[in-house]
Amino acid sequence: MLNLATALADQGHRIDLVMGRKEGHFLDEIPDNVNIIDLKVRSAYQLLPAALKMPRVAGALASILSRPKAPWILGAVPGLTAYLNQQRPAALLSALSYPNIAAVLARRLSPAATRLVISVHNHLSVATAQAGKAADKNFPHLARRLYPEADRVVAVSDGVAADLAQTMRLPPARIRTIYNPVFRPDIVTLAQAPLEHAWFVPGAPPVVLGIGKLKPQKDFGGLIRAFARVRAARPARLLILGEGPQRETLLSLARQLSVADDIALPGFVANPFAYLGRAAVFALSSAWEGLPTVVIEALACGCPIVSTDCPSGPAEILDGGMYGRLVPVGDDAALANAILATLDNPPPRDRLRDRAQLFSVDCAVERYLDVLLGN
Repeated sequence: MLNLATALADQGHRIDLVMGRKEGHFLDEIPDNVNIIDLKVRSAYQLLPAALKMPRVAGALASILSRPKAPWILGAVPGLTAYLNQQRPAALLSALSYPNIAAVLARRLSPAATRLVISVHNHLSVATAQAGKAADKNFPHLARRLYPEADRVVAVSDGVAADLAQTMRLPPARIRTIYNPVFRPDIVTLAQAPLEHAWFVPGAPPVVLGIGKLKPQKDFGGLIRAFARVRAARPARLLILGEGPQRETLLSLARQLSVADDIALPGFVANPFAYLGRAAVFALSSAWEGLPTVVIEALACGCPIVSTDCPSGPAEILDGGMYGRLVPVGDDAALANAILATLDNPPPRDRLRDRAQLFSVDCAVERYLDVLLGN
């Protein structure tokens, strides 16, 4: 979203970045020509007065709000409605599940003639089936009622688009696939930035890199089990960048498998591209995705890739395995074998960088403008 907002603002469009809360790792990267609107949401319960005005969906909303950890972003509806009333933007673009719900509700409550485009970044049927929270189990029922109110739905991959048409019962003509705006020229520069890390000195064992939130969807436990097989066959190290609730579980697994000395979880890093530019292999172990941005970033850095063939996105990005090895979901033996094969025979890095340009910011901006302006 930051890449898209920046590119649109650079073209001369007025861009407001409307945030439920003004927080996050990338605040310093928002350019001066993008206006920040902070709705200062405190909790999901701010939605309650607005929900009472919508009896047809009040029951579904009440079921979600009654959960101990209701999605706080739903509390953005009153503030977003006020924003639409006051600013009357030509178009509103939202992303992710509950922000999409908030956007639809706010547009429903506002008299503004704002065009609404919602974007879906995950394979909803699999994500819902895997959901551990009852609130997430209720999401499809609410989305089936509300998503059709959007003027257009953007899917980040053809796999997500097909799943949307079936899961949300949306006409395929209402859905447009637009790949995420990921590749930009400065990634190459960032990949070459200095990196002071003992694991990347000349002569050190090759580093297998994972990046993402430490949560079940990413199946980093499977990656650690695969790495233990790799480590049994040859010297190597595993570095996983990201934060999340599974940190201690993953470290415990590494100790159980006797590979803790060769695994590091340093948390969030501001420039992951410097790691991608130096890693021997990037490994995606996810159980499901939408269009995994990090795989495209790995291509842009010329980093060899091994990925699960999860629904959906990796097979599209890697052209069915032409630009990286694909393995079955949950098969740590296959993942280990693919990592070993890639370490032994990596693809040309320039070829990977060329593939990344299919997912350029310029291509995405042109297509987003098409749907935002009503074409």
